[in-house]
Amino acid sequence: MGHNSRENWLLEAVDIFRPWFQEHGAEIPEKVRVSVGYAKRQRKGSIGVCYNSAASEDGVHQLFMSPELDDPSRVLDVLLHELIHAWDDCKSGHKGEFARVAKALGLTGKMTATVASDELKVRLQDVLGKLGDYPHARLNANTIPKQSTRMLKGLCNGCGYTIRLTKKWADMGLPTCPCGEEMEMAA
Repeated sequence: MGHNSRENWLLEAVDIFRPWFQEHGAEIPEKVRVSVGYAKRQRKGSIGVCYNSAASEDGVHQLFMSPELDDPSRVLDVLLHELIHAWDDCKSGHKGEFARVAKALGLTGKMTATVASDELKVRLQDVLGKLGDYPHARLNANTIPKQSTRMLKGLCNGCGYTIRLTKKWADMGLPTCPCGEEMEMAA
């Protein structure tokens, strides 16, 4: 109880889930790495990603949980989903053996976006009792301001020729258009 990192909390959950997989003829790989963060190939809206063993130089599966998740029960059911991919080495996608094990563990819904069944939610509450608090605070990525372009638009009113330049250079003076007209800053 009382974890000093999200990753330790998640790895303890992996160990708790190992016998669950064995009950259904599946085996979580001996080594997996689980992190909280955005994966490079993460699709917009995706809340978990598993890289197959071939993606890592040491052959260890890499799982990423979205930092936007803060409900520990939801984190655990997403972790289960990604662990099934690790067990299968991402070979079945969301069909075949993946779907069989997912359903057997209590995941339901569309296999690309599974959720915990009511029965699984009860089991996950027991796991949460063993793990304690999830040492994480939700990241609200929508509060990060989007960087607008630093480039300003220069425009020739004579021929419509446009250029992009920084404020630094615009403040020094706008260039003359190739047609010979003075350029102006576009609104």
